[in-house]
This record gives sequence, C-alpha cells and structure tokens, in this order.
Amino acid sequence: MRLHFSVLMSLLPDIFFNLCTALTGQMASLAKAPPTMWTIHRFQPRSVSLLKLSKKCLVPAFPRSRSLINRSPICCTKVTPWESTTISYAPPADAAPNFLKKTSEIFDTQNSEATDDAGTAVTDGEDSAGAVSQPLVQFQFHKWPMWVLGPCLLLSTGMAPTLWLPLSSVFLGPNVASLLSLIGLDCIFNLGATLFLLMADSCSRPKDPAKTCNSTPPFSYKFWNMVANVSGFVIPLMVLLGSQKGFIQPHLPFIPSAVLLGPYLLLLLVQILTELLTWHWQSPVWLVTPVVYEAYRVLQLMRGLKLGAELSAPAWMLHTIRGLVSWWILILGVQLMRVAWFAGFTANVRQQVSPASADG
Repeated sequence: MRLHFSVLMSLLPDIFFNLCTALTGQMASLAKAPPTMWTIHRFQPRSVSLLKLSKKCLVPAFPRSRSLINRSPICCTKVTPWESTTISYAPPADAAPNFLKKTSEIFDTQNSEATDDAGTAVTDGEDSAGAVSQPLVQFQFHKWPMWVLGPCLLLSTGMAPTLWLPLSSVFLGPNVASLLSLIGLDCIFNLGATLFLLMADSCSRPKDPAKTCNSTPPFSYKFWNMVANVSGFVIPLMVLLGSQKGFIQPHLPFIPSAVLLGPYLLLLLVQILTELLTWHWQSPVWLVTPVVYEAYRVLQLMRGLKLGAELSAPAWMLHTIRGLVSWWILILGVQLMRVAWFAGFTANVRQQVSPASADG
C-alpha cells in the first residue's frame, strides 16, 4: 500500500501538468481551428517496478503542444447552396483602350457611352423612317396618274358614246337588236364607272398602306338614298305594267316600252347593288357613287326622249320620261348638297382635332 501511494504521489505533478496543457490547447483549437482528433498514449513508467501497475491502470496522456495533435485534412471542391460563387471579370481582348480611364468627373465615361447609344438609336430611327417613307413616296407616285386616268376613263366610256355616237348606228328600229345595243352602251359605261370608283377608292385611302380607313355613311343617308332609288324604279315599272294591262291608253307594245325604259331600269338595279357593296365594304366612295350614276342617268333619259320621238310614242310615255329626268336632276342636286355638307363636316372635325392636339 505504501508503494502504491508513493507511486501515485510521484505521478500527480506529471498528471496535473499534462491536464493543464491539454485544456489550454483544446481551448485554443476550439477558438481558431476546426475540431481535431485526440490520440491516447500509453504511459511509460520510469521504473521496472511500476510495470505491473501501468498495465492495470492506463492514464490518458495529453499532448503538451498543438503540434502533437493529429489533424485530418478536409478537401472539398463543391460549393454549398448557401455560399455564393466568386465572380471574376476580365475585359475582353478587343476592349477599348479607355476602359476605366481617368476622367475629370465620375460620370464622364457613362455619359459619353449613353450619348453614343442615343446617337446610334437616333440614327437607326432616321434610317428606318427613311426606309418607310421611301415606299410611301413611291406609292404616292403610283396614285397621282389615277387623278387624271379615272375621270378620262369615265368620260370615254360614258359620255362619248352617248354624245358623239350617231343614234342611227345603235337604234335600228323597235326590235330586240336595238334593245341589246342600248344595253351594251350602258354596260360599257358601267365598266368605266366601276374602274373609276376603284381608282377613287385607292386615292381616298391613307398614305400609309398599313392604316385602315373604314368610312360608314349615316343611317339617314342610307334611308333617303334608298327611298329615291326605289321610287325611281317602282313608278316607271307600274306605268309599264298599267300600259300592258290596258289601264293606260293608248296602248304601247312591249318591245318599244322595253327599248325606252328597259336600259334605265337595268342600270338602276346595278346602281343599287353598287351602293350596297360600298356600304358593306365601308369604302370612302359611298358619297360619289350615286353622283356618277345619276349624272349618266340624265343623259340616258334624254336619249330615251329622242327614241320616243322616232317611235311615235304616246304622250303619257314622253311625260313619264320627262318626269324621270326632273326627278333625277332633283336627286342629283340633293346629292351635291350632301357632298358640300360632308366637306364642311370634315373641316369642322379637323378644326376640333387641331386645338386638342396643340393642347396635348
């Protein structure tokens, strides 16, 4: 017992020194380094007599310094999700030599770059505007001949055959051939009128082809215009039916009646169909269409008066044709008044829009 007690007493200073050293190193490693692994060494007794005791009692020995602690290295190339990657920037090889050039003010480089970008954008805008305006000018060059070609075509197909063509070359007598010849003249005029209206529609469209122009006539215009057309169609048709039924005397055969009023009724149906199409397509020529057909209708009815004198038509037929001429001249005057009203309406709208745009 005394031997064991003396051994323990001799070992106490070493154990106490090792324990203090280990605690000091552990605290330093916790403050600066990641967790490390400790190794437990066997105590070597100083004498052979203590060999048996050392085998029975193992005391942990702590390293005296940090150099005795074995650390396992940790190598990791992957970045955790909560860590941000390092961003590196290197100027390209073809970068301008004035990159981060020292200037008198902080924002000189940025302002110069912004000015260059704005100048480039303005130049691109001017180039695009020039590219767009060039087709528009070319498109307007194609429209200018229509202002002369359209009226000339209408004059050559409508007025020339009626005014300068001898009536004897067309009218050969009260027969079907004469009726077909007169209808042929009206078909030539209808062809010229259709081409004229197409050219007028093209000229009335906006300069920019991308823009749409939808012109819808008011309901009152449609109503009164249809009333005038239907009245001009129904009244002479009732007169013809009354003559064929014997209600109107003296009686006029069917072929002479068809020669006098047949082309008139057929062209009036074509006019009604054309106006309905312009209303449906919302074409700007809806105001011009009745004027074109009604002007030719006056000449057509005047030609009917000449044919009635050659056919020795009864007085009631001649009075009917004179009444139709007066009716359509009245309707033509109303149409011209509508054209004047539409011009004044358009001028008022422009005057209202211009101050609003100036204020905006």
